[in-house]
Amino acid sequence: MLDICLLGTGGMMPLPYRWLTSMMARCNGSSLLIDCGEGTQIALREKGWSPRPIDVICFTHYHADHISGLPGLLLTMGNAERTEPLLMIGPKGLERVVTALRSIAPELPFPIVFSELTEAREQRTAGPYVIDAYRVNHNVLCYGYCISIPRIGRFDAARAKEQGIPLKFWNPLQKGQTITDGDKVYTPDMVLGGARRGLKVSYCTDTRPVPAIAEYAADADLMICEGMYGEADKQQKAREHKHMTMQEAAKLASEAKPKELWLTHYSPSLNYPEEYMAEIRKIFPAAKAAKDGWTMELVFPEEA
Repeated sequence: MLDICLLGTGGMMPLPYRWLTSMMARCNGSSLLIDCGEGTQIALREKGWSPRPIDVICFTHYHADHISGLPGLLLTMGNAERTEPLLMIGPKGLERVVTALRSIAPELPFPIVFSELTEAREQRTAGPYVIDAYRVNHNVLCYGYCISIPRIGRFDAARAKEQGIPLKFWNPLQKGQTITDGDKVYTPDMVLGGARRGLKVSYCTDTRPVPAIAEYAADADLMICEGMYGEADKQQKAREHKHMTMQEAAKLASEAKPKELWLTHYSPSLNYPEEYMAEIRKIFPAAKAAKDGWTMELVFPEEA
């Protein structure tokens, strides 16, 4: 199971009714955060989710509305007596930027592991998550993310019995481990069927439309995408500042065909995103104007 919460949906500046864009995923006791703008801690508190189990923080880029909440979050995690390492993933310059922000959060009881992205497309694994990062088109170096939970094949007890595999090895084989017992080697492919469909969520903001967005969101369970402007007269502004309109996000979704599209990262001038959704749903019917605190619980198909 994978829980997703869009903690905030605002861009540029927090508002009394809208925190800055940030997303948290939870799976098997591990949490992953994408971006950490001002107000992220308050959004977490409002949702009732704890920051302590955050094992990974991914940054799209280093504009203030996406990272300025980090020092306070780190201090809160430290005060919760966290000692496990924290992995941070982000564009080149990650360690330099975070080190500068930590001048007001210098002492932490846990180490930070930095993983800087340098290629146009890169993949990382952390706990239950497979993290695909892909470069997008903003006015600074920026990445989108695809978070996947893979699903191994179903365990075949009959095959295990036929091959005389001892019962004590069934569980580790089911978890993908290779077992050596004397002169015998047991591998997962001996008892597992083909890989099953897993879970997939894509997250992209602060960019012009690029083909990679639709590619990584293809057949996703949930696509979260910037829709900064809904007004027709803001198209030129979106181009100039390297942002995306709701209409452009919906067109990408119509190519990717996710199960659902959540629009986010609204301009402070966009007071009522829902006003534009009738038009947007003509482009992609499963589009929604997301609000702070929206949550989705994703389960593997056979468990649905």
